[in-house]
Order: sequence, then C-alpha cells, then structure tokens
Amino acid sequence: QVQLVESGGGLVQAGGSLTLSCTASARIASHYAMGWFRQAPGKEREFAAAITVSGGGISYGDFEKGRFTISRDNSKNTVYLQMNSLKPEDTGVYYCNADRAFGAVVSGQPPPEYWGQGTQVTVSS
Repeated sequence: QVQLVESGGGLVQAGGSLTLSCTASARIASHYAMGWFRQAPGKEREFAAAITVSGGGISYGDFEKGRFTISRDNSKNTVYLQMNSLKPEDTGVYYCNADRAFGAVVSGQPPPEYWGQGTQVTVSS
C-alpha cells in the first residue's frame, strides 16, 4: 500500500517562505504524477500545483501568481512545494496526491489514487 507523507508545514509570518515535502512509501516515482491541494478553514479543497512524472509538465492554481514552485526528485520519491511571499490567506492544510493521470492530480476528479494526511500551514499577519 502506497502512502504519501507530507512534512514541512508550520507557522510563518506573512512574507515568509516554507517548503513542503511529500514522500511516497513505495517506488511510484516512475509512474505517478503528483501534486498539492490545500484546504483553508471553512472552505473547499482547492488545487495548488501538480507535476508530471518526468517533471516536464507543471500546472499551478490561479491563486499562486508565481509565488509557488513545485518540483520532484524521483530518486527520493519526493515532490516539493516551495512557497514564497506567503499571505495569511495561504493558511490551511496542504495535501499531497498522486495518480497515474496528470489530469486527476490537477482537478481532483476522478479522485486521485493516493492522498496524504496533510500538513498544516499557518501564516500570521
């Protein structure tokens, strides 16, 4: 059973940076697109970023405006989300996902095959 484990969340001041990591428990790097969603308190989960198996294809959510960068290291089964210029509205739980279909990782439909448990990001003003 593949598991996705997120790390790197925490408390940061507005304008600061965080880098989230998501590591898969099995060797899925060669076959799965991976990505990130986030869920703010009281809001629906929304797409943040996704990356294809090779890393040659990347997509970002509309809210990021160049502040976030997704990357992956397939030798470590890990995807990263570098977040800069953080704002209080970026506060939420960030979830990693993985699926063989890039579209599912981006849209969340059909539901990606794997989801992590999430890591909390809190941005103070």
